[in-house]
Amino acid sequence: MSKSLRLSEKWFNRSLWLVSIIFAWCLIGLGSAVIGDLPKVEKPLTIEDFYDSAQAQQDEKARNELANALKALSTKTTRLTEAQQRMALNYNSASKDHSNWLNTRGVTDTAKDNQELIERMARLEALQQQLHASETALLEAREEHNQIQEQQQALSEQIDERLAVAGEAWRKAKQKAELRVFGYRLLLTLPLLILAFYFFRTQRGKPTWPFTRGFIMFALFAFFVELVPYLPSFGGYVRYGVGLLLTFFGGRYVIKSLQTYLARQREAEAQPEAERRQALAYDVVFQRLAQQVCPGCERSVPLQDKTMDFCPHCGIHLFDRCTACEARKNSFAQFCHACGEKAQGAEQPS
Repeated sequence: MSKSLRLSEKWFNRSLWLVSIIFAWCLIGLGSAVIGDLPKVEKPLTIEDFYDSAQAQQDEKARNELANALKALSTKTTRLTEAQQRMALNYNSASKDHSNWLNTRGVTDTAKDNQELIERMARLEALQQQLHASETALLEAREEHNQIQEQQQALSEQIDERLAVAGEAWRKAKQKAELRVFGYRLLLTLPLLILAFYFFRTQRGKPTWPFTRGFIMFALFAFFVELVPYLPSFGGYVRYGVGLLLTFFGGRYVIKSLQTYLARQREAEAQPEAERRQALAYDVVFQRLAQQVCPGCERSVPLQDKTMDFCPHCGIHLFDRCTACEARKNSFAQFCHACGEKAQGAEQPS
C-alpha cells in the first residue's frame, strides 16, 4: 500500500481486498460442494455387479449343502468312533477273560467235545466281527468326510476364480468411472483457470477488478487444491503439465512485460524532462521516493544527501527551493512543507 495514498483511500483499498477474499471464499465453498457431488453422477460399483447372480446363488447353495453334509458326517464319525472304542474294549475284555479261562481250565478233552469252549469261541468271534464292522463303518465315514472336504476345496477354488475374474472386471470398470469423474472435474476446473488467466490480462484496473480478483483466487484454489484429492494415478501429469504450461506462458508474459517496460523507460528517459514529469502520477512519485528510488528511472538514489537535487542516473529534477521561503522541498510537491505556499505552476492533486 502506498504511503502517499490518502487514509480513506487506503481503507477503501483494504476493503476491496476484503471483498475479493470473501467473494473467493464463497465461490470456493460453492465449488467444493459441486466438485464433492460430482461422483454421484456415476453409479457406485461393487464386485457383485460383475458376478453372475444365478451362479452366485448356485455356489452358495452348493456350499451350504456341503457344509451341512460335513457337519452331519462329523456327528456320525464321532458316534462311530465312540462305538468302535466300546467294541474294542468289549472284545479286549472278552479275549482276556477267555485266555484266563483257558489257563485255569486244564481241559483234556478236544475242543469239539467241549461245548462251553465252543460257545465261548463263538461269542468271542461275534465280538470280533462287530469290532471289525464298526472299524469298517468308521473308515467309510472318514473317507466320505475327506471326499466332502475335497469337494469343498474344489468349490472354494472355483468360487475364488470367479471372484478373481469379477474383481478384475470391477477394478477396470471402477477405474473407468474414476476417469470419467476426473474428466468431469477437469472440465469444470480447467476452463475456470483459463478464464481466470484471461481476466487477469484484461480486467486489471477496471471497477470490477475486486470481484475478478476473487474469481482468480477461486479458480487457482479449485484447480490446484480441490482437484488434488481426486487425481487418478496419472492425474499428477495433468496437474504438473498444466502448471508447466502456466509457468511457461506466465514466464513469457513477464519477460515480454519486462522488455516492454525497459523499452518504455528508455523512450521516456530520452524525452524532455517536462514531458517526463507530466507523465508521472502524483502518488507514484511519492511512493518511489519513499522507497529511496528515483520516480523517473526507478534506480536507487541517496535521497539523504542534502546536496543532491537531480537524479544522477536520468537527470530528472528531484528537489528545488520554495519561491516564498527558500526551503528545500520535493520538486514534485504541490505545496511547500515549510510554509504551505503553493508551488509555482503546481495544480491541486486529484
